[in-house]
Amino acid sequence: MDQYDVRRTVFAEPGTPEYDEATRVFNLAAPVHPDTAVTARTVDEVRAAVREADERDLPVRVHTTGHASGARRPVEGGVLIRTVLEGGVRIDPGRRTARVPAGTTWGEVVEAAAPHGLAAPHGSAADVGVVGYLLGGGVSFYGRHTGLAANSVRAVELVTADGALLRADSESDPELLWALRGGGGGFGVVTAVEIELFPVAKVVTGATYWSADHARPLLAAWRDWAADAPRRATTSLRVLNLPPVPGVPPALAAGPVLCVDGAVFAATAEDVSEAERQAERLLAALRGIAEPLMDTWALTDAAGVLNAHMDPAEPVPFIGDHVLLKDLGDDAAAAFLGAVGAGSGSPLAVATLRQLGGAFADADPRGGVLNKVDAAYAYMGSGPPFGRVTAADLEAHCALVRAALEPWNPGVTVPSLVEGFARPQRHLDAEQVAAVERVRARIDPRGRFAGDVSPGATTVG
Repeated sequence: MDQYDVRRTVFAEPGTPEYDEATRVFNLAAPVHPDTAVTARTVDEVRAAVREADERDLPVRVHTTGHASGARRPVEGGVLIRTVLEGGVRIDPGRRTARVPAGTTWGEVVEAAAPHGLAAPHGSAADVGVVGYLLGGGVSFYGRHTGLAANSVRAVELVTADGALLRADSESDPELLWALRGGGGGFGVVTAVEIELFPVAKVVTGATYWSADHARPLLAAWRDWAADAPRRATTSLRVLNLPPVPGVPPALAAGPVLCVDGAVFAATAEDVSEAERQAERLLAALRGIAEPLMDTWALTDAAGVLNAHMDPAEPVPFIGDHVLLKDLGDDAAAAFLGAVGAGSGSPLAVATLRQLGGAFADADPRGGVLNKVDAAYAYMGSGPPFGRVTAADLEAHCALVRAALEPWNPGVTVPSLVEGFARPQRHLDAEQVAAVERVRARIDPRGRFAGDVSPGATTVG
């Protein structure tokens, strides 16, 4: 592992196409402005870039798709390495694992695993990068069965500050593997991960939309079902204020709408009928309250889960926030709808409550430092500065929603759900922070990657 390309990496400077490619982000409201940048497509290129940064005494930051650029520390100065590594996803159907190079998106993993009847605990969008999502926790539509997506990581390959290539797994540096999964970054440049897959035969997935005039009874019915929902089901309730732009169905842009989406999966063909019954139990109760504006729930294969949420496929500017909720009683439900529902004046395009519990709340003995979520629901809200809606409007309303939900906020967050760097973040306690810092000091003693450390992994309280 000590052989690498000794040719000097050419760091791209601002104003060049290479710099623009390396600094491209999905969240256009959170651009990055390093002094120099490089796109690395091989492990040797990563090693050469890190060693050149060390020679020039430059701090190093890392990203792939840039979906989380708004949640990261602002990238100013130093070198930014964008990892888009070659090699493709490799599935081992016998071991039910996938080796995934850094820069790979979840759509590529789903496509590779599906022919083997396997799935991964991926996010709701096909174009989200795998590595950042996994190491930041990961709240999947399979998560009430699998737990946090970070728990599926079985090995991590990374280049450290001295250019060395390491593999951390249960036998080779298990302490580093533990710290990487939820530790908040700052260890090096991850070049690949190995993740555990699970069997999926079919999935009942999709979304149903109603006028937000029916939000209160719909939310109550969804919450009552969620209280004892099966672990094979994970759903979200969303209040949408979508602009009348291409790609948005007119019925969904005519005013605020409420949406229930998610997935109920069947591990085997014998489980399909039961999955359909469980989905119908929820949907029949909701459809009985009001006639839907649109309904896409259907029995499909695993790839269909990536289409349920209808996340934007192209980069967009957005500003948002994330809060966990201990429960969702009548007062909490009223506070949520009062802040984002019809008549609230909310400029947020999307305000989501994601169902947690189930395996999300189970501490995985094989997991990392972040291996469970002690909350019943996760709130995420965001919107684009669009038309008359300004960034200041969105910032102000994020603060309003946070204040409304504060009585039910346990004071912790999930890194992969955080939208804004300046928002409160904390996912580790003081003891965990200290333990992770000891590992980070061992792996990166001079702090070459210190700017890449998540605020939630370094501050407590």
